[in-house]
Amino acid sequence: MAPKADKKPVAENKVEKAAVLKQVHPDIGISSKAMSIMNSFINDIFEKLAGESAKLARYNKKPTITSREIQTSVRLVLPGELAKHAVSEGTKAVTKFTSS
Repeated sequence: MAPKADKKPVAENKVEKAAVLKQVHPDIGISSKAMSIMNSFINDIFEKLAGESAKLARYNKKPTITSREIQTSVRLVLPGELAKHAVSEGTKAVTKFTSS
């Protein structure tokens, strides 16, 4: 049976987020309410980037969102230094993915 279209997806990666936090700051935990806020924040940023990427693909008459559209949308949506760091990390991730 297919899920309803209007139902929001359930965050299944809370454990992964907590594990990343432990890697970055081993001595710091996160409450469930704070995790919920972070999850909403991540989902919101994802929606904004996906929407902007889709617009860019449409403007350029492309049927596919590529890393180029994602990178451009990051530069458009995120402010200054945050965008620079995000582009740097994204480039590093794409390079690692394509080399494996």
